[in-house]
Amino acid sequence: MKKYILIILGLIITTGAYAQGYQSLFNGKDLAGWTIHGTEKWYVDAGELVCESGPDKAYGYLSTNKSYKNFILDLKFKQEADGNSGVFIRSDIDGVKIKGWQVEVAPLNLHTGGIYESYGRGWLIKPDPKDEKMLKVGEWNQLRIQARDGKITTWLNGKQMVNIDDEKIGAANGFIALQIHDGGGIKVRWKDIKIKKI
Repeated sequence: MKKYILIILGLIITTGAYAQGYQSLFNGKDLAGWTIHGTEKWYVDAGELVCESGPDKAYGYLSTNKSYKNFILDLKFKQEADGNSGVFIRSDIDGVKIKGWQVEVAPLNLHTGGIYESYGRGWLIKPDPKDEKMLKVGEWNQLRIQARDGKITTWLNGKQMVNIDDEKIGAANGFIALQIHDGGGIKVRWKDIKIKKI
């Protein structure tokens, strides 16, 4: 019995140590700490953050008010409709013209977890096509992004999708932003958004 208690205590301590250093970027109640860019819809529903196409069917972004350079970002997303979205890192924006690097969140076989440079070089790296099946269509997915200087690594549902070392990315700093793609008909839910500076 004592052995099992020690094991349980060890698990609790390990879990606590893992949680240390992480902070939540979304409080489950409102958009405090974030800024909306554009006319697309961003709102909270049942403790989840929702992005949805508006009548303009344009690009829209929700950016953190703080900048982050080196970090591990964990979040969950569920694509309820088209699902063409993304997570921008080390970015800045003018209106809805965003400059930075997008970790793609898209429908099946459209490179979720890949890295795209907005208003720059375009696609820098796409996942191996065989790994794209990791996306759970219509279900919750876990996305992790690790940014350490020029090295960016992404994971989807525990599977490493891409890894890149890029001097231009390494020199940048800026906010994190969620995207809603133009074209209309898009709806994506987000939750458990947390970050750890490294």
